[in-house]
Amino acid sequence: MTWQPHITVATVVEHEGKFLFVEEFKAGQHVFNQPAGHLEANETITQAALRETLEETAWEVELTGVVGIYLYTAPSNGVTYQRICFAARPVRHHQDRDLDSDIVRTVWLTRDELLAEPSRWRSELVPRCLDDYLKGPLHSLDLLRD
Repeated sequence: MTWQPHITVATVVEHEGKFLFVEEFKAGQHVFNQPAGHLEANETITQAALRETLEETAWEVELTGVVGIYLYTAPSNGVTYQRICFAARPVRHHQDRDLDSDIVRTVWLTRDELLAEPSRWRSELVPRCLDDYLKGPLHSLDLLRD
């Protein structure tokens, strides 16, 4: 059996002290996650982050930095994910755009509102990425090489 990690991207989008999350229905439960998804063939990591954020939230964003690079093995299925998490600012909302079928809705939450419901986190990476963003430092996008 060949072990192969899944490459994913996530985006912490902040506006006026609130953060953009998606609510997904996974394993019979409504959970919160940053806009996130898998890297697709023939796209760069930054292109993936911009695409996933738009598809899941209908928001165009401007990436402002790299929050961190995470390795996470999901206890539910044993799959290992490498997550590259970005910071971003909202640029334009496309209100009439349909969201990905996995997404129930988007929601802007404060850190305290997110932390109040740990049973609704998609994974422990959700609050970890948010806290790492808040603590800093943000790393330059130049860190990434295509």
